[in-house]
Amino acid sequence: MAVQINPSILSADFARLAEEAKAVQGADWLHVDVMDNHFVPNLTLGVPVVESLARATDTPLDCHLMIENPDRWAPQYVEAGASSVTFHVEAAAAPVRLAREIRAKGARASMALKPATPIEPYEDLLPELDMLLVMTVEPGFGGQAFLDIMLPKIRRTRELIKKHGLQLWLQVDGGVSASTIEQCADAGADVFVAGSAVYGASDPAEAVRALRTQAEAATAKASWACDH
Repeated sequence: MAVQINPSILSADFARLAEEAKAVQGADWLHVDVMDNHFVPNLTLGVPVVESLARATDTPLDCHLMIENPDRWAPQYVEAGASSVTFHVEAAAAPVRLAREIRAKGARASMALKPATPIEPYEDLLPELDMLLVMTVEPGFGGQAFLDIMLPKIRRTRELIKKHGLQLWLQVDGGVSASTIEQCADAGADVFVAGSAVYGASDPAEAVRALRTQAEAATAKASWACDH
């Protein structure tokens, strides 16, 4: 499974988003956090900014919707230019229908779980998804400390993916840095969202390369990858 590094523009300079997107050359995706000040206690950006960003960069956009009523709004982010759209299962009224609609519009469908939400009740939904996001902080703010109690949940999720023989990406988001990315990779994650660890570095592109190197080395030694 190929390691993917997704810098989060939540930690970028919002006045210079086009330049900040170019600063992470070599990234696989650009992670875009959409917050509505209802589902989470913060307000970030919406469809118009995603449209502008999609025109300003060739890096595909990975939109993480931390919003109420994603059933209504998620398809609009595909239309705005997102190549992957993540909705929170805690907010979705009909997650299977929503995942199918996102896919039908041409984007990858992803479902996110807050730290307190277990994966097991959603095992049957996994074939409907292209990616599963395990939050490793409470959603809503950047710069939070990594919750290492999420590592067993990442392992259980990887086991379910293997059980069903799925080509499902497993993403982690929150507190991912040089000191935590290897733990995440060892537990089973293969897509890593990094905010301040990238945009807080003097050379964001080099930070992406360094994180990738760490994650690839940890994945090569991980039992889940060796068994794959």
